[in-house]
Amino acid sequence: MNKFTRRTVIAAACAAAAMTFGPMSFAQQAPEKKDVTVAVGGKSLYYYLPLSIAEQLGYFKDEGLNVKIVDFQGGSRSLQAVVGGSADVVSGAFEHTISMQAKKQPMTAFVLQGRAPQLALVVSNKTMKDYKQLSDLKGKKVGVTAPGSSSQMVANFILKKGGLGPKDVAFIGVGSSSGAVSAIRSGQIDALINLDPVITILLKNGDAKLVADTRKVKESESFFGGTMPAGCLYAPVSFIEKNPQTVQALTNAIVRADEWLSKATPEEVAKVVPASYLMGNRDIYLAGFEGNRDALSPDGRFPDGCAKISLGALQTVNDKIDPAKIDLTKVYTNKFVDEALKKYPAK
Repeated sequence: MNKFTRRTVIAAACAAAAMTFGPMSFAQQAPEKKDVTVAVGGKSLYYYLPLSIAEQLGYFKDEGLNVKIVDFQGGSRSLQAVVGGSADVVSGAFEHTISMQAKKQPMTAFVLQGRAPQLALVVSNKTMKDYKQLSDLKGKKVGVTAPGSSSQMVANFILKKGGLGPKDVAFIGVGSSSGAVSAIRSGQIDALINLDPVITILLKNGDAKLVADTRKVKESESFFGGTMPAGCLYAPVSFIEKNPQTVQALTNAIVRADEWLSKATPEEVAKVVPASYLMGNRDIYLAGFEGNRDALSPDGRFPDGCAKISLGALQTVNDKIDPAKIDLTKVYTNKFVDEALKKYPAK
């Protein structure tokens, strides 16, 4: 075998290895698709804070990506954007990967942003002054970020603990910012399940009373019986298969953001995020971040067993999902995170 032939054989072997081992080999290569549209339902929420940090600190650009983030009112609408083809990736709630598999539209989550739902259920001090227990909400109006969103799923799960079904209350979409605050204060709704800073604003101003809280990991695990994965990046399986370098680049950026947030002070976070996130009250935003820090993923990895917990929660509100027909090994993957952690190891 001459030198030219030998070099040709070696090159062919390396190319074959790259195709065989997936992300391990292409982690440093250029993305196939540099212009990526990410759909999110409530960009300013702590639930999706790693996404904003990656954008504001230039982590996506560092990975060779031009990321356009399109904000929607609620996770279900951001999911619809990807299904409809106007976006490539969703920054949304993990359980949607399970419900979409059940609909035979497989999607896979590839990097975690939150390890607890960060949702809290509060009741209005204006219309529910005599509130004592969950059953008191029967026939009442409950605000959610958007109909069909993760907030409604968790609300249904909580209400079931009080003996109430989804039809025992009237769900109203109120968004996840100032509109949600106004809905409680005006008496438009009797209860609200939402995220911070909305919840912190209502509690500190005495507008509402806390009923159920999943912002703390231990409380969330006690409530759901284990780790309930929350915000993550997920995409259609076809997109991931066609664009593995792009998915790796997105993962790298989010892992860096997760790690940065695990060490950042509230003041540092407030300096990085857009001023609009503070909703006119910097102190409230700082308090809200500190209250939700525990629920943010420190490294982007999906904990063992988290998909089973998510499926269990989903079943309590959607009895049409047959667990026997769901392959939980396909609703998420840690392979891209594993490669990202090699490039950006936790310090």
